Amino acid sequence: MTAKISKDASLSGWINGFIGVLLFSGSMPATKLAVMEMSPVFVTIARAAIAGILALSVLLIYKEKRPEKKQIFPLLLVSIGCVVGFPLLSALALQHLTSAHSIVFLGMLPLATAIFGVVRGGERPHPVFWFFSIIGSLLVIGYAVSQGISASPVGDILMLLAVILCGMGYAEGAKLSKTLGGWQVISWALVLALPVMIPLFFIYSPDHIETVSFRGWFGMAYISLFSMFIGFIFWYKGLAQGGIATVGQLQLLQPFFGLGLAACFLHEQVSMGMLGVTVGVILCVAGTKKFAK
Repeated sequence: MTAKISKDASLSGWINGFIGVLLFSGSMPATKLAVMEMSPVFVTIARAAIAGILALSVLLIYKEKRPEKKQIFPLLLVSIGCVVGFPLLSALALQHLTSAHSIVFLGMLPLATAIFGVVRGGERPHPVFWFFSIIGSLLVIGYAVSQGISASPVGDILMLLAVILCGMGYAEGAKLSKTLGGWQVISWALVLALPVMIPLFFIYSPDHIETVSFRGWFGMAYISLFSMFIGFIFWYKGLAQGGIATVGQLQLLQPFFGLGLAACFLHEQVSMGMLGVTVGVILCVAGTKKFAK
């Protein structure tokens, strides 16, 4: 009976994780749409403020209890990594990179998440798991280095830092989801940032905000609702059910979906090198899944 429950939970974890990854896949193209017309700082603040107000409303409607004192620090780490760190650094990076180029860096997220899962979550994947995970990450790093002068070192560094902070936020949130609940974790993380984000929203609001096009507002709406809130509900639940390191490898699919969206909606060029790297990291999913436990 226990084995069946464990197997069912694992399957549910993969399903919820896949939905989360699918929603996250539109984040970089949508962020690119927003930062083309608004500053990266304002985009980061606005998405956190909008999602924070939504999260606070949901928490009040369901009359959720406040987090315990011991849960505040992990929630702050989630807020630093997922609410502020990744959105701000990736938005700044997109001033120097195309969304297609930045998406390739997301292939390193599974490794970052797995490492933090070991450090903070106490997980112990099989040694072969690390081999496949590292190979996937090396493919991504190798691609970035091969771009040489045509790419932006500043943009690459910003994306690398963004991935590290995001991995930390994912692992902390997944660990906390087991006791606090998936949607509650991201909701409280957003609420913790709200007292800072609301004043900053008005301070950094563009002077000519009425000139922002529908495309810009569409990008802002997507990252505020799906990337910042709804996607995390499925993602944290999936990580908690199936394991941080295991389900975290689904992020290797994110570049594939993201590149397709960048090509379709932003008309960005997707090179054979990008596709090759993306296919390579996707193939690593099979290996990491098999040796995750």
